[in-house]
Amino acid sequence: MLAKEELLLIVYFIVVIFLLTSFGIIFFITFQRRKNKLLVEKFEAEKRFEEELTKSRLEIQEQTLKNVAWELHDNIGQLLSVANMQLNILGKNIEERSRQPLLDIKDIVAGSLQEVRSLSKSLNNEVIDYSGLDASVKNEVERFNRLNIITSHLNVKGESFEIPQKDAIILFRILQEFFSNVIKHSKANELNVHFEYLPGSLKITAVDNGLGFNVEEVQKNSGLINMKSRAEIINTGFELRSSPGGGTSLYLQYPTT
Repeated sequence: MLAKEELLLIVYFIVVIFLLTSFGIIFFITFQRRKNKLLVEKFEAEKRFEEELTKSRLEIQEQTLKNVAWELHDNIGQLLSVANMQLNILGKNIEERSRQPLLDIKDIVAGSLQEVRSLSKSLNNEVIDYSGLDASVKNEVERFNRLNIITSHLNVKGESFEIPQKDAIILFRILQEFFSNVIKHSKANELNVHFEYLPGSLKITAVDNGLGFNVEEVQKNSGLINMKSRAEIINTGFELRSSPGGGTSLYLQYPTT
C-alpha cells in the first residue's frame, strides 16, 4: 500500500514538474516572440523615421535648388539678355576697328547666357520632369564639353521607358553628385555614362579615368552617404567602386517592378 502511495506521489511530482516546465517553456517562447515583435516594430519605426527624415531633407534641397534655378533664369539670365541687346545696339554705332573686340565680348555674354540657362535647367526638378532623365543627363554632359571641364560621353542602349517623376529626379541627383565629385576631386579628363534599358530595370554606369581612392576610407563621406540614401529611397541597387590610380565607377540598377 505504501509503495502505491509513493508511486502516486512520484507521478504527482513528475506531472507537477512537467507542467511547471511546460509553463516555463511556453512563457519563455511567448516572451521571446513578444520581445522579437517589439524589436521588429522598433526597427521598422526607426527605419520609417529615417526615411521620412531623408525625404524631408531631399524635399528641402529640391526646393532650394528650384529657387536658385529661378533666380538664375529670372534675374541673372535677364541681366545677361539685356546686356546682349545693349551690345547689339552699340555694335551698330561703333567704328569698324572697334567692332571685333565688341563682337568678342558679345560672344562671351551670349555664351554665359546659354550656360546660365543650361545650369538653371539642371537645377530645376520641374524641367527634369518635363525633359526626362536621358535628356537631363545629356544636358549635363554637353555642358561639361562646352566648358572644356572634362570630355564626357553619354551612351543609351535599349528601348527607353517612362520613369516616375520622383524617381527620375532622385536618379539625376545621384548622378549629379557623382559628376560633381569627379570634377572636384578625381583630376579625370574623361567621363563615360552608359544607360541600358532592360525589360525589368534600368542599368546606369558612370566611369571616370581619374586618380581614384580607397572606398573604405571615405564610407562616411557626406556625398557618398547622400547618394546611397537617395538610392535606397527608390529601391535602387547602388555600388561605388574605386581604387587609387584606377579611376572610379558608379553602378545603379533601377527596378521597374
